[in-house]
Amino acid sequence: MEYRKLPRGDEMVSVLGLGNSSMGESGEYETEASVSLALENGINYFDMATADATPFAAFGRAVGSMREKVYYQVHFGALYDTGTYGWTLELDAIKRSVDWQLRQLRSDYIDFGFIHCIDENEDLDTAISEGTVDYLRSLKNDGTVRYIGMSTHTPAAAMRALDMGLLDVLMFSINPAYDYKRGEYGIGSVDERMELYRRCERDGVGISVMKPFAGGQLLNARTSPFKKALSEYQCLQYALDKPGVMTVLPGVRNREDLRRLLGFFEAGESERDYSVIASFTPAEAEGVCVYCNHCQPCPAGLDVGLINKYYDLARAGDALARDHYMHLARHASDCLHCGHCDSRCPFHAKQSERMSEIESYFGE
Repeated sequence: MEYRKLPRGDEMVSVLGLGNSSMGESGEYETEASVSLALENGINYFDMATADATPFAAFGRAVGSMREKVYYQVHFGALYDTGTYGWTLELDAIKRSVDWQLRQLRSDYIDFGFIHCIDENEDLDTAISEGTVDYLRSLKNDGTVRYIGMSTHTPAAAMRALDMGLLDVLMFSINPAYDYKRGEYGIGSVDERMELYRRCERDGVGISVMKPFAGGQLLNARTSPFKKALSEYQCLQYALDKPGVMTVLPGVRNREDLRRLLGFFEAGESERDYSVIASFTPAEAEGVCVYCNHCQPCPAGLDVGLINKYYDLARAGDALARDHYMHLARHASDCLHCGHCDSRCPFHAKQSERMSEIESYFGE
């Protein structure tokens, strides 16, 4: 295992951590066995944004007396009271959920307390007005939370949090597709994204990387926006080479997935080399929303790019996307069908028609 030092502390973090969004589907036994295998191989960093409640108790059992040797990202805003994931900005609900997570993890402290999934300025405004930011700061002051973080897919939201001096750690989606505005999640220009990474490095804010494989799309030539597949090892190395990155958190389902990813540390330079991306040509973009938001401002106040992103994510099987969409301030059903976005879209996407399609999909 390789380790990197937390910029604002002495902790040494494994460069390969675990994302757990899909872990629960394998059941508690396989989850516990997977965590034990991770610990045996030196992995010490775990993100606890899961699609259901299953992994928490399994983690508590597997880690046991080794609690001081592992680091948890616990998300303030992820709910599990129904057994499946939900998202909230309501402080009382956040407190109840965090207390439940700690009991299941058998822990009385949190290594990294994350404001969860802040993709819009309005979300950060609410986290401030509801008291979540002050609550996290108070927990840090009394030692219950050791470091404060935030997860986002949006460079502008990350920059605002950095401007506030709020963050010790940032969870951000990094891969070649997003960084070069290819595929479904590329928010912000190439320059904006690189400036964010550079700023984190400059400000001593460590980055934990989510979605290094673009939800698996980069691993398959049919689904890759480049029409060519990359390997898991190429994607891991790509993310680790970015400024500010301290760990990469690919999602795993079971021990088989984990063993395959651990092969990264035995792989030669040629297997990790991702220079092939320089020869990729963009996927055909005609008629497709690429979330560029060139159509802004929308007369009805819709974030057209974000609405499209969550729609595409939900159709691709992202278990969290529907809930994120439902918490947007405005939805596809608020579209005026005025044609403003249709006339401004450089890729000639028929957004007015697409808003009707999205409204129907989410059953508004």
